[in-house]
Amino acid sequence: MRGLAKTSRDAESMELVTVDRPEPAADEALIEVEYAGLCGSDAGIYQFKPAFERMTVPTIIGHEYTGTVVEVGEEVTRLAPGQRVVERPIRGCGECFQCQTGAENLCQDIQLTGIDRDGAYAGYITASVESLQVVPDGVDPRHAALAEPTAVCTRAVIENSRVGAGDRVLVAGPGPIGLLTAQVADAQGATVTVAGVGRDTSYRLPLATELGYDTVNIEDTDAEAYWEAATDGIGYDVVFDTTGHPSGLPMAADAVRKGGQIVLVGQAGETSIPTTPLVRAEVDLQCSYSALYRDFDRAFRLIATGDVDLETFLDDRFSLTDAAEAFETFLAGETCKPVFDVSVLRE
Repeated sequence: MRGLAKTSRDAESMELVTVDRPEPAADEALIEVEYAGLCGSDAGIYQFKPAFERMTVPTIIGHEYTGTVVEVGEEVTRLAPGQRVVERPIRGCGECFQCQTGAENLCQDIQLTGIDRDGAYAGYITASVESLQVVPDGVDPRHAALAEPTAVCTRAVIENSRVGAGDRVLVAGPGPIGLLTAQVADAQGATVTVAGVGRDTSYRLPLATELGYDTVNIEDTDAEAYWEAATDGIGYDVVFDTTGHPSGLPMAADAVRKGGQIVLVGQAGETSIPTTPLVRAEVDLQCSYSALYRDFDRAFRLIATGDVDLETFLDDRFSLTDAAEAFETFLAGETCKPVFDVSVLRE
């Protein structure tokens, strides 16, 4: 079979490689991958940002996917061939304090699909049965491939934020996580505004508008005046920073109301803000990372009800046989959520 792998520690070094079809271990399933999404993390691997330096090469990337079980290991009883599944791509050690208390997303020895082990940009993948969830009947497989990023956002909004009906919410960053966060917050009854920058104006902010949200380009707008007018001078009840950029948190601190909440979802590396104004305003600073079983379950429910519109959101223009086009277009802000038909790697 073929797979798209990071083949060197240089930027942009992705190649289609030929590898043997993997064999499932006793507690694993072998999955024929149908569709896989392109995540900001995959783009970070493409550029080989410092956060991914622990990777060994070559490694097949990709962690947002759906596929059909074709074989199971001898110890597996919960799943059977023919079932469509998605993977929770974080594999905990099962032994540390965090895993023992049900927070495997915070495992001290975490293993990530597509980073620490071969991922889903391949004809087949193996995964621990404990990490797999069955896709409900009737879910489009292209939509199921986006269950993982949707679950990241159900966790951020439903589990880790205080968003409620009638709240004013600002989502900083109109990328994949930003627009999914906006949709989940909207489903909770919030009024949502999505903020972006100049490079977002050709594709991502118009997509946010198409999804039904007010948008603002903060590079050509007096942001403080906009926040003032949009919130009657109060500030936003909850601000989600999904930008993954050092400027996101300072902007969120300017936009949030006293007594409000900032939820950090994007990983910006180093950034700094004055903390005294946050303390004196009793601003709640909350972080949110990855997703657990319940978050995926909620994601599938929101997909089923149409509260999360994945059909408008996804972009199926690109192919894994010429993946560089998708990565470059994504990095330029000219697409939001490419979804690949992985069957081409089995041809």
